[in-house]
Amino acid sequence: MAFITRIYKTLQDPDSRLTWFTIISIPALVVSFIMSGGHEHGGSSAWSIQSLYDPAWIPILLCGFPIIKRAFTRLFTTGKIRVGLLISLAIISAVIVGELFAAGEVAFLLTLGQLLENRTLRKAREGLQKLVALAPRMANRLKVGHEEAIEADLLNVGDVVRIRPGETIPIDGVIISGQTSVDQAIVTGESIPVDKAPGDKILAGTVNLFGSMDARAEKTAEDTTLQRMIRLVKEAQERRAPVVRLADRWASVLVPTALLTAVIVGLATGETLRAVSILIVFCPCALALATPTAIMAVIANLSRHGILVKSGEALESMGRITTMAFDKTGTLTFGRPVVSGTFSDLPDFSDKELLRLVASAERHSEHPLGKAIAAAVPDSPEPTRFEMLPGKGISATVEGKQLNIGTTDWLADNGVVPSQKMQKNITAERETGKAVVAVEMDGRFAGLITLSDTLRPDASAMIKSLKKSGIRQTMLLTGDHPAAARHMATAAGVDIVDSELLPEDKVEHIKSYASQGTGIAMVGDGVNDAPALKTATVGIAMGGVGSDIAIEAADIVLMRDDIQLLPYLLRMSRRALNNITINITLSLLINASAITFAALGLLGPVLAALVHNASSLLVVSHASLLLRHKPGPGKPSR
Repeated sequence: MAFITRIYKTLQDPDSRLTWFTIISIPALVVSFIMSGGHEHGGSSAWSIQSLYDPAWIPILLCGFPIIKRAFTRLFTTGKIRVGLLISLAIISAVIVGELFAAGEVAFLLTLGQLLENRTLRKAREGLQKLVALAPRMANRLKVGHEEAIEADLLNVGDVVRIRPGETIPIDGVIISGQTSVDQAIVTGESIPVDKAPGDKILAGTVNLFGSMDARAEKTAEDTTLQRMIRLVKEAQERRAPVVRLADRWASVLVPTALLTAVIVGLATGETLRAVSILIVFCPCALALATPTAIMAVIANLSRHGILVKSGEALESMGRITTMAFDKTGTLTFGRPVVSGTFSDLPDFSDKELLRLVASAERHSEHPLGKAIAAAVPDSPEPTRFEMLPGKGISATVEGKQLNIGTTDWLADNGVVPSQKMQKNITAERETGKAVVAVEMDGRFAGLITLSDTLRPDASAMIKSLKKSGIRQTMLLTGDHPAAARHMATAAGVDIVDSELLPEDKVEHIKSYASQGTGIAMVGDGVNDAPALKTATVGIAMGGVGSDIAIEAADIVLMRDDIQLLPYLLRMSRRALNNITINITLSLLINASAITFAALGLLGPVLAALVHNASSLLVVSHASLLLRHKPGPGKPSR
């Protein structure tokens, strides 16, 4: 009884059922071939009592009946003709004329082709299965005076968890105590463990390697980066590209054409076998497999390298893109200010000494520019006094010196104005898009600290690589000052610059370029980029640093902060289209040749089945080659 139950459960799984049906069909076809010698026959002599005992009935019933049932069910319920109908007609015709081996072979090889297709598609699902498996089921939550083990799904924002060495991190959050290294390869693709300390962000699904740490959850379990990735991969597998349905769309033409051709040849030659052979080779199985296998193979490949594609439509569109637009901050640049220059106006203070004092004064600042200045000299001394003046700057005492640090207008209101030399420096720095922080020391204008966003060191190489791969035009769409935008665009090698844009302005620019032909891809990371990402032909989000809204709006997500993935994405998208074109061309040429030979009587039902299914196996094997490609050498952005 237990054995029967196990068999029943096995047959409930579609893949297991197909596997067992093909395994059982192999010896049945071998015996049938030996019994009939593989010879074709027709007419009334085709049927006899022995025909009822032909083992070919096993693959006909196990493999062929589900195909026939599904095809006619779709026809009667939807009224639409699908490719399965043509295949079903070929099987039924072969049975009618007594070619049981040919009918069984068509059913068997079609099922085998479906299994091979499923194997290719399963490789695309492996990434999702691994992501789901990564999600930890339990977490150690800290309560006052004790620690408790709870299900990770029950954690709330603000909960504090303890994560020991070797454990999978259950939350997206921030470390509040402890130092460690974290393996983030599965989520971000980074091959080297990342050192973490209090204040650093951590991601669910990554692995704590060495030290113990306590961390505070900043997102619920369903909103973690890991769960977002799972949802994105699911969307990629559930949504199909338009040309995936190419064979189905052609079926309304192929089925009548096949029937008409078979009837004409049968009547003209008086040979039913020729008509049956034509029906068999007319089946567009290879055509049906050409696109989905290539699309899903590339999606699987890209997901392994940190690129999540939400749909086949996005991948196909990306393969045709010739124009790409970029946001500046966080995309071509790192999106965080750093000190780019120091100008002392006091003869007794060098630039280095001035920066040290200003960094000390800014140690407790909450302003992004103040934090950047403080980070420039991490070992600066503690200020003895600190006061934040919103909208103006800060006032502090460092080593007995009174410092006011902020805008030039604020210092001017206090009667402290820069020298002519300093004024020239201010003008020159602002023309390049840099932020200027003025410094007053003991009532005197002491100098300037300038800050700027930093262009990614590989931005220029990335743009050049895109152009080598077929991108004809690049542009920068940003809300920043024109000087800063021009400076970064020139350094990166971007062709067109549009600055001081509001989100709605970006959308209008995207619409304008998208209407010019092959469409446009937009790369961004911020909330203000979301409308443009959604409007673009293909929206690409920087998932490693991007906002949740931008990631949800995008069609493709780079899960690690590496813009060098963009050329690889473009190359693989183009390879997918090339693979599909070759697959469709091969399938059509093989089918056309086989139809001609069948009409001339040179190809009978048995060989027709072999040729027909060999073309299906060929396109599936060709598509699976896309899984082998890897990104070229390149240093990731940091």
